[in-house]
Amino acid sequence: MKTKLTRVLLIPLLMTGISGSAFSDDDEREHGFFNRMWGGGKSADVAMVDNAKYQQECGSCHFAYQPGLLPARSWTKMMSGLDQHFGENAELPAQDVAQLGAYLEANAADRSDYKRSRKIISSLEASDAPLRITEVPYIIRKHRELSPRMLAENPQVVSLSRCQACHTRAETGSYSESEIKIPGFGRWDD
Repeated sequence: MKTKLTRVLLIPLLMTGISGSAFSDDDEREHGFFNRMWGGGKSADVAMVDNAKYQQECGSCHFAYQPGLLPARSWTKMMSGLDQHFGENAELPAQDVAQLGAYLEANAADRSDYKRSRKIISSLEASDAPLRITEVPYIIRKHRELSPRMLAENPQVVSLSRCQACHTRAETGSYSESEIKIPGFGRWDD
């Protein structure tokens, strides 16, 4: 009874910000206190990579970015230029290109109902087809408070393209602010 009464009294205070700290970001609302309060687990922000071929071919050179981080038009463009993949020749047999392209396009941000994917799409113009996740306006906006010392000058990070350097659960599709640890700086506290 005491627990139920506490929830009844505490939740309205937290939701209105009377507790002294209003929620300013969707991360805490969707992954933090409220999830823990009702016993919910951590949920992904974008769908996890679930294609072994993609993980093998792309993940052998760099982080296997979740398809939900770019729109289908970006993945189509990227897969059509693997001979010039960011200064490298990443050509694959035509059958593999078709298989991987189909996976990426089917699971792209504009075909996903995951929250970050939806936010990524809403930050892009209909004709935008960025090839780099670091060119997505939503991603840029989410990282604007980070100093050069934390990113480019940090030898353990170097670039926003190294998601897994700071996002401790990036491989699972979770990019919650509560799970960020910047190498050499510790936990991120916005």
